Amino acid sequence: MTFYKAIASVLLAAAVSGCQSQTEGQQRATTGALVGGAGGALLGQAIGGNTKSTVIGAASGALLGAVVGSATTPQRRGEQLCRYQDRYGRIYTAPCDDRYYNGNY
Repeated sequence: MTFYKAIASVLLAAAVSGCQSQTEGQQRATTGALVGGAGGALLGQAIGGNTKSTVIGAASGALLGAVVGSATTPQRRGEQLCRYQDRYGRIYTAPCDDRYYNGNY
């Protein structure tokens, strides 16, 4: 039993260390695939009660999780312009800052 725990911890460490060079979209897709695969496997086992159902549930959950994780990544749209107002009331346009992309405007 200790041998299996050691293998699981090495695999988990390798998976986590591989995420350092990924973009945010890739990280979200990977996390979604892991969570979706685990949830799909549990759901497949609960519904079907056999190995085939577990594998089908894990595969479909991983696919759905990766798609949802990738689709929910915020996208920057090039050089988008925003309207600002200075302290004298003049309105001007300039490239949007991080407040716009984070929703803090």
